[in-house]
Amino acid sequence: MVGLNKNILRSIIILSYIMIIALILSGISALFSYLNTGADRSSMLHTEIQKVAQYTPKLTWTPLQNEGRHMDSQNLIALQNDYLDAWYVKHIAYKTNKTAGIKDYYTDSARTHLCDFIALNKDQNITIEATTLSHNPTLDFFSEDGQLAVITDRDVVEYKRIFKDNEPILETTETATYKIVFLLEDGFWRIRHLIKESQMPFKAKISKIETNNLSIKGINYYPKDTPWNMFGDKFSKDIITNDFKIIKQAGLNTVRIFVQYEDFGKAEVKPKKLEKLKQTLDIAEAQRLKVVLTLFDFYGDYSVMDWTLNQRHASTIVDTFKNHNAIVAWDIKNEPNLDFESRGKSNVVAWLDAMIHLVRSTDSIHPVTIGWSNTASASILKDKVDLVSFHYYEDINELDTAIKTLKKNIPNKKLVLQEYGISSYSGLWKPFGSSEEDQANYHKKIQDIIADNNLEFMSWTLYDFTEIPKEVVGRLPWRKNIQEHFGFIKQNGERKPAFRYMAKP
Repeated sequence: MVGLNKNILRSIIILSYIMIIALILSGISALFSYLNTGADRSSMLHTEIQKVAQYTPKLTWTPLQNEGRHMDSQNLIALQNDYLDAWYVKHIAYKTNKTAGIKDYYTDSARTHLCDFIALNKDQNITIEATTLSHNPTLDFFSEDGQLAVITDRDVVEYKRIFKDNEPILETTETATYKIVFLLEDGFWRIRHLIKESQMPFKAKISKIETNNLSIKGINYYPKDTPWNMFGDKFSKDIITNDFKIIKQAGLNTVRIFVQYEDFGKAEVKPKKLEKLKQTLDIAEAQRLKVVLTLFDFYGDYSVMDWTLNQRHASTIVDTFKNHNAIVAWDIKNEPNLDFESRGKSNVVAWLDAMIHLVRSTDSIHPVTIGWSNTASASILKDKVDLVSFHYYEDINELDTAIKTLKKNIPNKKLVLQEYGISSYSGLWKPFGSSEEDQANYHKKIQDIIADNNLEFMSWTLYDFTEIPKEVVGRLPWRKNIQEHFGFIKQNGERKPAFRYMAKP
């Protein structure tokens, strides 16, 4: 037995020795490979910059006709990536008054000026939130040794918001032209010189979109079993087709549907979600229904540093579907004024302005609107949108006056009553709520008001729901139960008395 134990111990020692030798050899091999092939650039970065979607302004190169050596696509992509990263780290530095990352994208001489500027701002408690939204670079020169490049970047749209002592003192959007000289150092295209050659206030091109012939008689739509998750795993073309038939037969011509920012992949829009959205638009077209597509649902950040990601998200969707026959209008965001208190009104309005410009520059045919939660906010950006949309869940007896006030303040734009309705819930959590008959009377009366004021309209909503995400109305049961009973059709498929007033009888 003693001999057996010695043999086992000897075997364990030999195996351990072999494993230690193997690990040492593996480490030496990895080091040798590293020294001979060069370190991966991503492992060299001392910043948070990684090759993920975090700064994606629209960038359009002029066809290459530069002096010097021809630049291949690999070098051009590397130059482009480092150029955008240089802008990104500069924006981060201006916002935080810290210089982390600057040395990776600017040469010694270039970063001296940047660091001095940042130090001055820090001393005076000034911070700058900024981003660029579009670039149009031209490669002017690429040296024969591949170590120097010169570009001219024209019509750079740059947004800035300047704060002193945490209070905003200036907000501006400019169009500028830059001349940039790059040196290739340690595998990075670093900026040696960045000179602003010209600048002027940015003026968005606003083309008038004809809306006089527009007729929106519609409804906000979610399938009854998947509210706020229409494009998830339970997506069903058959259910949507049947529902759209019901909507069309009720005398309506439009549906409003929602694209949720995170669900669709944020900046990297998911192809599977686009395909489901396309199928939905195809079904609408087959049923002779138009679609108001609401973007950025469940988005609520508005951070300037996120603008290029938001821009990429919206441009992907709008560019994909701008020629689809079902699209009738783009709705930038649902009820953004509800974020005024938590995110700051100026931040939200500036973001909306930028997204309106993005959608308009991508699609110059279809009108743009914003789904304000009330009439009080509906005049905001009235000169930038084509349709003024508002929601109304207040006292119906005050609606006519509110509409006339809006018409007086906004005489030259079509008004869309984009959401309205009343719950038929009356029970434990609201014993004196409205009945189904009350709901029918409400819709009959509001259709009269709509007709008298010649409004476009979209009611809320086709079905009663049983599952409502907490993100919509929270967890409180009295709020959820009320929200579940706004539909014209019960969960069991039975039509409520209000169904006959979905459109003007």
